[in-house]
Amino acid sequence: MITSFLLKSFDRTIVIAVAVILGLALIVPALNLLTAPDHPLHVPTYLVSLFGKYLTYALLALALDLVWGFCGILSLGHAAFFALGGYAMGMYLMRQIGARGSYGNPLLPDFMVFLNWKELPWFWYGFDMFWFAALMVVLVPGMLAFVFGWFAFRSRVNGVYLSIITQAMTFALLLAFFRNDMGFGGNNGLTDFKDILGFNIQAQGTRAALFAASAVALALSLILTSGMVRSKYGKILVGVRDAESRTRFLGYRVEHFKLFAFTISAMMAGVAGALYVPQVGIINPGEFDPANSIEVVIWTAVGGRGTLIGPIIGAVLVNGGKSVFTAAFPEFWLFALGGLFVLVTLFLPKGIVGTLQGWRARRKEYRKAAADEAARGQTAAEPVAAE
Repeated sequence: MITSFLLKSFDRTIVIAVAVILGLALIVPALNLLTAPDHPLHVPTYLVSLFGKYLTYALLALALDLVWGFCGILSLGHAAFFALGGYAMGMYLMRQIGARGSYGNPLLPDFMVFLNWKELPWFWYGFDMFWFAALMVVLVPGMLAFVFGWFAFRSRVNGVYLSIITQAMTFALLLAFFRNDMGFGGNNGLTDFKDILGFNIQAQGTRAALFAASAVALALSLILTSGMVRSKYGKILVGVRDAESRTRFLGYRVEHFKLFAFTISAMMAGVAGALYVPQVGIINPGEFDPANSIEVVIWTAVGGRGTLIGPIIGAVLVNGGKSVFTAAFPEFWLFALGGLFVLVTLFLPKGIVGTLQGWRARRKEYRKAAADEAARGQTAAEPVAAE
């Protein structure tokens, strides 16, 4: 069964994409660790972390594409799942600080000492163990998505109404995590991390390993989503996207298919958030901002929703452009981002990859039609030559 799933996951495009991603997982750390700083091919450590952040964004966009591109669920709340995964990892990293914090408390993080907390809250228990934190990275976003989706999908909330309530969900979490009494650092969030799995989080080798882990997670997620959408389940998802009522009348429990895809997508977003936090060094309530979810939609639209590869390319291109543009014209970035979305919507409605795939399909059909026409002309000429 697993072998069949893997075989369905791979076509030429997916194989190339996975090979490129895994190649980057080896090449970028090698160029960072094995070349001298003055070598022309040397990749500085700050760029390794920056590229690693782009890969986590690509994973987040891929997660959104699973539900938007193949199931028709336009979620404006995926930043919530991303941030929850990030907080789970941030709690683990805070527990690793121990007595090295500013207040020297071996058990309580600095912000709890500052706020006069007397004991560690119960929901912080277990986060001193990596395996427990890794489990929470996928379970917490997954459970939230399952509960939210269970009520939304069985109530047949669709379209713009579903988008609005997903955005309301992430805004509610934003307000909740801003509160100091929630036990998550309030407005400042979680920061000043020291170690991860016993390794200095600022060390060059750790940064390279985090980049490689992000690339491997993206490659595995691409294989997973590719296998899902190319299976019978994926065909039903597309049916739900294109004609939900007709799919329901055929006897399928549409809400179950949507719920499963939504939950898996949330878990992927949680993994992206967990890989993001140690590379940027902070997680705060700003990650819940609804504007972040809208940006993910833009990345996916620019690359091409429903293509799997497109959102990855869109996330890297848009965020790469953001890094360059904000350095030169920081006050105009939001205008540029909005303009990009408008231009893509008007002139490239299928995104970059979707447009290229359509062009290749039309070219293939034209060549086939030309070959058929030539074959018919040759067949018509044969009786004349025989006479």
